Amino acid sequence: MAVPVAFFALFFAWPVVSIVERGLRVDGAWRFGRFGETLSRPEILDVLWFTLWQALASTGLTLLIALPGAYVFARFEFRGKGLLRAVVTVPFVMPTVMVGTAFLALVGRGGLLDGLWGVRLDTTVWAILIAHVFFNYAVVVRTVGGLWAQLDPRQEEAARVLGASRWKAWRSVTLPALAPSVAAAALMVFLFTASSFAVVQILGGSTYSTLETEIYRQTVVRFDLTTAAVLTMVQFAAVGVVLAVHARTVRRRESALKMVAPEGTARRPRGIGQWALFAAVLLSVALLIVLPLGVLVERSFATSHGYGLDYYRALRTPDPSGTFLVPLLDTIGNSLRYAVVATLIALVIGGLAAAALTRRAGRLVRGFDALLMLPLGVSAVTVGFGFLITLDEPPFDLRASWILVPLAQALVGVPFVVRTMLPVLRAVDERLREAAAVLGASPWRAWREVDLPLVRRALLIAAGFAFAVSLGEFGATVFIARPDGPTLPVAVARLLGRPGELNYGQAMALSTILMVVCAVSLLLLERLRTERTSGEF
Repeated sequence: MAVPVAFFALFFAWPVVSIVERGLRVDGAWRFGRFGETLSRPEILDVLWFTLWQALASTGLTLLIALPGAYVFARFEFRGKGLLRAVVTVPFVMPTVMVGTAFLALVGRGGLLDGLWGVRLDTTVWAILIAHVFFNYAVVVRTVGGLWAQLDPRQEEAARVLGASRWKAWRSVTLPALAPSVAAAALMVFLFTASSFAVVQILGGSTYSTLETEIYRQTVVRFDLTTAAVLTMVQFAAVGVVLAVHARTVRRRESALKMVAPEGTARRPRGIGQWALFAAVLLSVALLIVLPLGVLVERSFATSHGYGLDYYRALRTPDPSGTFLVPLLDTIGNSLRYAVVATLIALVIGGLAAAALTRRAGRLVRGFDALLMLPLGVSAVTVGFGFLITLDEPPFDLRASWILVPLAQALVGVPFVVRTMLPVLRAVDERLREAAAVLGASPWRAWREVDLPLVRRALLIAAGFAFAVSLGEFGATVFIARPDGPTLPVAVARLLGRPGELNYGQAMALSTILMVVCAVSLLLLERLRTERTSGEF
């Protein structure tokens, strides 16, 4: 645990505490009365209320739309199932700034749905809510569908034989078993939507603001560190509560699975009802996920004089405004290099953390486990700005170093590494390690000969997820990326903030390139998952 604890203390706790201290400590004394002053301001109360209700609305809408999809993936067998699962997961590993870009291309001015039924969707909160469903659809399908596929359907069939209707059998047998999984998925969706930044920043503009966007505004635009510190602490407390509840639901979910489904329970849809449900899920995926991505690609080729590669060619030329010190095409190489380094860091830190969680138990370790999840919910804006004001003096004078970006990205990648590797490590029979020790193997050799072969594929999957999320990190990177080394998400956001057809087209082209990279990474992950579940090891 020593190395992960030191890493999080230095690159997460220290920057966050420094921001809070600068905002709440004056002349050596803490001014906690500023909590009341800040939280009583009407505009701040409006931000808190909007953050809460849009997160609740986004969570409810996501569950409503995604639960039928979870059932289809769990119970139906059909051609192209693996590809479709990868398609619905693409939005989750895409950068959030690109999610906002995709919906801007769909519902923004001149978009495919611009003015449909006489309504500009990009001026309403519906654009934000639908974009959140687009982003979190895979969370519900993966979390709930994964457990649903393992529940033995014969339990529900037995209830039907005893006289229960289809609805009563599902409500009395299946729903209680799924409840912890649904709760876990709902909490994760709530966490992601409550801390949404890029989606609200792009689609909400100056009309709508969440805690995350308000922290950014108070820090960068107004330089009001007091308000930013108070909002950071409020967000920190809320995330802590959500993670505590989530940990409890995960434990309930692990203990709720009493009967595992036999092999081959998934089957082709039968009857009009099942085929209608299957068609409805395919239609929802096409409209909600495929359509925004397709419009994004179409916009990257659509120029004022027809379709062409003009925007892609423009990426190779220097920026005439001087905002970017390198051609925009270089941001692709920058992003890939940063993501590779961040992935290596995340694998080392996350692998050590997962090993520690496997070998130890108790409250201290549970607290350590919760600590690893905090970067997913705590303001990345706070972390990025904290990097600038803390890591600028010896012995950690890194402000001018490129390594700051991979370090910030690794903070987001570590939780995915831990969550991917932990179940596999816990499944390794301890007697195998003991047998290796009896035969004279050192702990390092026992790990290399016993654990590594069993977790190798999980390690590759963890690396893929860490790479994808590192590639799209935006909240912290927007602060610390150097002018001569911007990343793809940062470049897209800055292009969208500048007027002109060329800037918009280049943003669409960069987003399309980023989407392709994420999709390829995900298809490789899906192939690894399929091979793993086929009994290869």
